[in-house]
Amino acid sequence: MMEKRDTLDAATTPLAFHDFLHRMRHPTAADLVRSIKSFIVSFSYNAADPERDSKSVQEFLNSMEGAFRAHPLWAGATEEDIDSAGEGLEKYLMTKLFNRTFPSLPEDAKSDRDISEKMSLLQQFLRPEHLDIPPIFQNETSWLLAQKELQKINTFRAPRDKLACILNCCRVINNLLLNASMSSNANPPGADNFLPVLIYVTIKANPPLLHSNLLYIQRYRQQSRLVSEAAYYFTNLVSAESFIANLYAGSLSMDTQEFERSMQVAKLSLNDSLLQPEYNSSDFLSETVSSMTDANAFKAQELNLHQRGKSESTLSLHSEELHTQIGEDGYGQIMEKGFLAPNENNEGMNNFDTADMSVAKLESEGASAVLDADRTGQLAREYPFLYTSAGELRIQDVESLLNSYKELVLKYVSLSKAVEALLSLKAKASFVIGKADSDGSQHTRNQQDKEIELVSSSTKLNEDCIGSKSEHCAEL
Repeated sequence: MMEKRDTLDAATTPLAFHDFLHRMRHPTAADLVRSIKSFIVSFSYNAADPERDSKSVQEFLNSMEGAFRAHPLWAGATEEDIDSAGEGLEKYLMTKLFNRTFPSLPEDAKSDRDISEKMSLLQQFLRPEHLDIPPIFQNETSWLLAQKELQKINTFRAPRDKLACILNCCRVINNLLLNASMSSNANPPGADNFLPVLIYVTIKANPPLLHSNLLYIQRYRQQSRLVSEAAYYFTNLVSAESFIANLYAGSLSMDTQEFERSMQVAKLSLNDSLLQPEYNSSDFLSETVSSMTDANAFKAQELNLHQRGKSESTLSLHSEELHTQIGEDGYGQIMEKGFLAPNENNEGMNNFDTADMSVAKLESEGASAVLDADRTGQLAREYPFLYTSAGELRIQDVESLLNSYKELVLKYVSLSKAVEALLSLKAKASFVIGKADSDGSQHTRNQQDKEIELVSSSTKLNEDCIGSKSEHCAEL
């Protein structure tokens, strides 16, 4: 297949993706939409197999590009228009399949953890001279810009967008090296100068899920588009990752004993920092979750005490009364959810604890799961802006951030409203049960009073008869 030009810059703007979506909404694109949806469904149905999945995606992207060229919507289109359509399809497709393809295997996740831990140790003592970076090229303050670009890689889901983060990082490094060489009248920097700086910047940045991100780009970026400058820089970062993963004392300009001692000290320091972590965005998450847990636990405790103070129902409630009090729909929902067992004893209702289903209770119980997701990197993949400061946001991030915000709000409101609706049904049913208990108890007391009165009257009458010895009493 013909190799394409590097379209990374041309398709960086959201305009290309919006144009693709706009064309897909046209009635004549119905056949293309069906093909795309059919592929997504069939792909998601199969178990993860990176080699097969990569081949499947590559073949589909290539076949769809041919479909674009032959479609009336792209009649008379330029090569740039076709490239934009292909970029738009790749972004749409891989955004939909992201959770299924990233990371694809447990061993990929393990590699992520291993290399991240190693970089956490190295960044505590590694210096530019250990990688033989000449003093004229050492500019750690400016390298921070490159680190920031690389750390943005988990903000995106599309392979091209992730690749753009790598490209931006490498361009910053290359420009800094060029400026340094020009200012010092030195020879232009080559690969031997560039790669050590990239390794150093990568270690200092320590981007989460680095291994999985590189594999993801390699597998799902359309191969005909992974060319030119982007391909060169991507290959360099793959080399940097391999170097770091296999790094030992002999890889550095550093004495072996000093290296081993520095690694041990770094491990001790890292363990101490885990016990007493410094304040960062992850700590903010932990503190927020902890505060939420404490507040909600207090609410749940209050609700639980309130429930314990209520007297439990002991009399049966017939289904006809429920139909009358809460209506057919409400009764049906109660029966469907199992809040009221379909028998006269109402065991399901009596055993149901409202506090266990409160929004506050559910939030508190979910807090530990949130922290687990943070430790495994799941939150970084699904909600990358959770770890982003205001200064790191870009104009093009606004749309993605707004969409994420809307999604979270809708999910939370939907869940809380559902729980509140269920609690409302339970409250109505409890009211009916309580009313039945009250009416039944009153009826029982009235009946008991009548019986007592009758027995009392009979006893008094017998006493009168015994005292009078009358003939009438004798007849009685």
